[in-house]
Amino acid sequence: MKLLIPTCGNHVAPRFDNATEVLIATCYDRQLLEEPRFILLANPSAEGLCDMILKEQVKCVVCCGIEEEHYRFLKWKKITVIDSVIGRWKPALDLAVGGELSAGDILRV
Repeated sequence: MKLLIPTCGNHVAPRFDNATEVLIATCYDRQLLEEPRFILLANPSAEGLCDMILKEQVKCVVCCGIEEEHYRFLKWKKITVIDSVIGRWKPALDLAVGGELSAGDILRV
C-alpha cells in the first residue's frame, strides 16, 4: 500500500491545500518496503495533490486540515483519509504503517 503525508519541515503540514512537500511511503504487512521519498511541489494546489495521489496510486492519505470537497473526492476514489493529525511526520508514518493512527491524533513525540 502507498501512503502519502503532506509535510512542512518535520511536521504533518497544517493544511492539505497549502502543502509544497509530500512524503510517499510504500508498506506491506505493517512494514516499510523502502525508504520514504519526498517530492517537492512547484506550487501548493489541492487539485494538483489529488491528481498526484491518483497517479501514484496512493491508498492512504495522512493529513491535518483538509477541505470537505477534497476529503469527499478522495473517499469517493476509495482512498483512506486520516485527517486532523497534528505532530511530526515520522511518528505519524510509523503509526499509520502499523495501523494504529486515527483521525484526530495529536502526536506529542
